[in-house]
Amino acid sequence: MRNRRHRSRAALAVLAAAVLGVTGCDAVGGDAPGPSSTHARKPSPRPTPAWDTSPASIAAVGDSITRAFDACSVLQDCPEASWATGSSPRVDSLAVRLLGRARAAERSWNYAVSGARMADLPGQMARAAARKPELVTVMAGANDACRPTTSAMTSVADFRADFQDAMSTLRRTLPKTQVYVASVPNLKRLWSEGRANPMGLQVWKLGICPSMLGDAEALDAAATQRRDTVQKRVRDYNKVLQEVCAKDRRCRFDGGAVYDFRFGPRQLSQWDWFHPSVNGQARLAEIAYRTVTARTA
Repeated sequence: MRNRRHRSRAALAVLAAAVLGVTGCDAVGGDAPGPSSTHARKPSPRPTPAWDTSPASIAAVGDSITRAFDACSVLQDCPEASWATGSSPRVDSLAVRLLGRARAAERSWNYAVSGARMADLPGQMARAAARKPELVTVMAGANDACRPTTSAMTSVADFRADFQDAMSTLRRTLPKTQVYVASVPNLKRLWSEGRANPMGLQVWKLGICPSMLGDAEALDAAATQRRDTVQKRVRDYNKVLQEVCAKDRRCRFDGGAVYDFRFGPRQLSQWDWFHPSVNGQARLAEIAYRTVTARTA
């Protein structure tokens, strides 16, 4: 009996050792790897960087609108009335609204050039980047559509390439700087408003945006088709601005707010009935400020 009990205990011990030898490491979390899974883990999405609604410095690039051309006097820039960086209390520019008047004078820079097209933007962006601003404002594209003829307008493909080049120029040195992009204004609406003013009609004959404003009183099929062609090109430009900006995690497009804004007689220059007046510059500053300070794009 004693030998039989001894053999039974020995057999149980051997069986227990065999079972533990097969399952022990996985069961107690040892060094052996657990069973492999056939489902790969999905990578965690990259967090979207927080948009700073109160940047400490601003640089502006673009064309005559950002230079406030014809806002204060005939055929002259008036940068103090610029919607982006101006100091005029009648405008309360984006820089003044964000930084305060005293700091805006020291921490904002305007590199826009009257007559500039999108092809000029990379050079402007390089100069702006040298200041290391925390926010860059972009308003360009009207001059790409305002050409002597519709065939001379900047192609959509070239417009896209130039804007991408400008953004890449900025990102090479300032990967974290934020960018506000304004849409191209509705040029056909400006024609519709200005053509009711006899002075505007006379000034336009000097060659302001001939693709849209040439023969401003003509309403025949050819004139209508010409204006519609320009209008479509402006819409295509705005689509490019939106798409390129959407690919940059620190870029905000205005959603077409400038394009949709209804410039009336008070918002248009009394000298050319095309560029924004001081009042129009103030409205552009409001649109920019709303976009930049919004909690979400």
